[in-house]
Amino acid sequence: MAGRRGVLIGIAGGSASGKTLIAAKIYETLGSERVVILKQDSYYRDLRHLPESVRAQQNFDHPEAFDTPLLCEHLETLLGGGAIEEPTYDFTHHARSSRTRHIAASDVIVLEGILILAEPTLREKMDIKIFVDTDADVRLLRRLQRDVTDRGRTFESVLRQYDESVRPMHLQFVEPSKRWADLVIPEGGHNRVAIDLLTTKISAVLNDRLPADAPEAAAEGRRRAR
Repeated sequence: MAGRRGVLIGIAGGSASGKTLIAAKIYETLGSERVVILKQDSYYRDLRHLPESVRAQQNFDHPEAFDTPLLCEHLETLLGGGAIEEPTYDFTHHARSSRTRHIAASDVIVLEGILILAEPTLREKMDIKIFVDTDADVRLLRRLQRDVTDRGRTFESVLRQYDESVRPMHLQFVEPSKRWADLVIPEGGHNRVAIDLLTTKISAVLNDRLPADAPEAAAEGRRRAR
């Protein structure tokens, strides 16, 4: 990656809309050696200073719930060719874990999260902006299954959070951010045509950023290796 800036792909959409599946499809199609994935969810503000009962009452679907300055700093580092330690968030206890995930620089950085298109400081860094458009009832069913099974929540607490913050914040912040998208994808990662178009566009952007002599240099390197 020396001498050129990485490509940042932003994937936004409502909670449980299918953002992660699209990110995974990009990862599979372009190859693990070229793509890294960051999640906005990893950058929730650390609430360890609050009692656990108070943490659970926070609005986790508002832009201020995220440590956006840290996320911006990490994106700049990756785009510039450096490595980061991505935070790990404990959704059961609503606090940042002491563990981190080491992420090295790559050609393509995929950032996915419900509110990434609602943040101007994040949008301005993106080369391609995507919004995943999925029906509210489908998203709610997926969220129920995920939060109860994977995050240790109760059925009642998930429904209460959805009614009190998830749905209102979606209408106030997430849905309006769709206007900033370059591509709106219905059906999420199951929309094969959209995924094919997207990966073709990403490849074109990557090729545009290669130094003019890159193909010749690569060919010469292969000849010498024989």
